[in-house]
Amino acid sequence: MAAPMERVKNRPGIYRRGGRYVVTWRHRGRQHKSSHRTLAEALEAQGERRRTGGRAPESRASFEDYAREWLSTYRGRTGRGISDSTLGNYRSALELRAIPYFGGWKLAEIEPPDVRAYVTRLEAEGLAPSHVRTQLAPLRTMFATAVEDGTLRFNPTTGVRVNGRREDEEEEHAKALTRKQLATVLAELPEEHRLFFELLAHSGLRVSEAIGLTWGDVAFGERPRLEVRRQLCRGRWQRLKSRSGRRDVPLSPRMAQRLWAARKGRRPGDPVFGTTTGTPLRDENVRQRVLKPAGRRAGVPWVGFHTFRHTCASLLFEGGKDVKQVQEWLGHADPGFTLRTYVHLLDGGLGAADFLDDAVAVGTRGGNRVATQGPQTAANAEQELAAEMAG
Repeated sequence: MAAPMERVKNRPGIYRRGGRYVVTWRHRGRQHKSSHRTLAEALEAQGERRRTGGRAPESRASFEDYAREWLSTYRGRTGRGISDSTLGNYRSALELRAIPYFGGWKLAEIEPPDVRAYVTRLEAEGLAPSHVRTQLAPLRTMFATAVEDGTLRFNPTTGVRVNGRREDEEEEHAKALTRKQLATVLAELPEEHRLFFELLAHSGLRVSEAIGLTWGDVAFGERPRLEVRRQLCRGRWQRLKSRSGRRDVPLSPRMAQRLWAARKGRRPGDPVFGTTTGTPLRDENVRQRVLKPAGRRAGVPWVGFHTFRHTCASLLFEGGKDVKQVQEWLGHADPGFTLRTYVHLLDGGLGAADFLDDAVAVGTRGGNRVATQGPQTAANAEQELAAEMAG
């Protein structure tokens, strides 16, 4: 939580927040603010603002100072806010690469060519285009916030693009395990973790949703199901990714029986999958200590938590579920997203054309005719044609 702002005595429009000074003003009916390291810098910025007739002065803050303050106060640009996991990814991207690169620059000095040079630097490090875009995302958002707040007059990331895909970069579509690969991975997992990964493949739950399950969320009886109502990210309870994430996922009879056996002696509020001390699992620990070693032993080192979600989608399509059913099962907000993500799982090639003989009958001498007479007529025509070809 950001520190509260305190008025600076005899300095209207200037506040103290933590170890920094904040200048506030109104322009065109909106309140703006800028942050500064010292009172002298704040007074200078306030004076410049007044000289420019109320326009926001160019920020004198360094990239590093502004980035760290932004990370401590940013809460998203929409009504839904920003998840802790996304904010954590932003923090990692800025602290690992952007701050070391831009750290000594003034925020207002950074221009589009500088951002393009940063992108070139990331590519030179061997990062795939998709990873470069991930690193660029918090910069785009941070500079957009600075423009909205009046700290900057333009966003230097506007128009900066990351083009192309590296030849060895993994395809962006979802990658699922085959039945054989799934069985091999499950066999390589320690017994105490196997049920967790079996459930991921059965249910298609996101790992945060699975870790967040308590026994009160598992309904047994005539219609066994998982009642997905929240998720646990980095040890904190959070709302689901979208309204569609709130769903009931059916359980197969065998999975329901296994969960029923595992439930013995547990209370409704206990986690379905927890540590030996009864606390919820931490996904990063399970990934590094359990899943990755099992994946290497099974010959699929690329396997991740989301792979089980993709595998579930593959199995659902294989079992005859349509796109709408898979969308609701997985908790996607839009069936179009489900189709775009998993359309390759539906592609079995062109396949044979035999079925067309039942739909369009080919005449022997009188041209084509639509097969309104049914399969028998088409079969007779095929026999006649075969006899004619043999003669």
